[in-house]
Amino acid sequence: MTDQELMDAAYQQALKSYNEGGLPIGSVLYSPDDDAIVARGHNERVQKGDPTAHAEVVCIRNAGRRRDWPQLTLVSTLSPCIMCTGTSLLYRIPRVLVGENQNFLGAEDLFRERGVEFILMNDPQCIALMKKFVEEKPDLWNEDIGI
Repeated sequence: MTDQELMDAAYQQALKSYNEGGLPIGSVLYSPDDDAIVARGHNERVQKGDPTAHAEVVCIRNAGRRRDWPQLTLVSTLSPCIMCTGTSLLYRIPRVLVGENQNFLGAEDLFRERGVEFILMNDPQCIALMKKFVEEKPDLWNEDIGI
């Protein structure tokens, strides 16, 4: 699968969350060995009332028990926060593909410091959807990022 196909799959997860009334952030985990998406997730913080249910954490949780973490790629529509960054570092995921960081700059420096291949796509659809959400629901967005 191409990076753009992976980002499109993560974007579909972001749309799912947005349509459920949640934050439009989506994530997928990709296995190059299988050339397949092995898990999907979207931000469920609002839907489940769980402050830790960020898209990347939900996606990793949905992947279940695995031994191939060091071969996977984590894809997220938005630059991962420090919690999500820490989760992916814990499992030694070596490659992270991010849709955008214009609406939120996460802990990207931690990925780079630890030798993770970090790819920022500046995907227009990811940028537009998050911008729309922040404009529509600034209080909910600020709650999510701890403001």
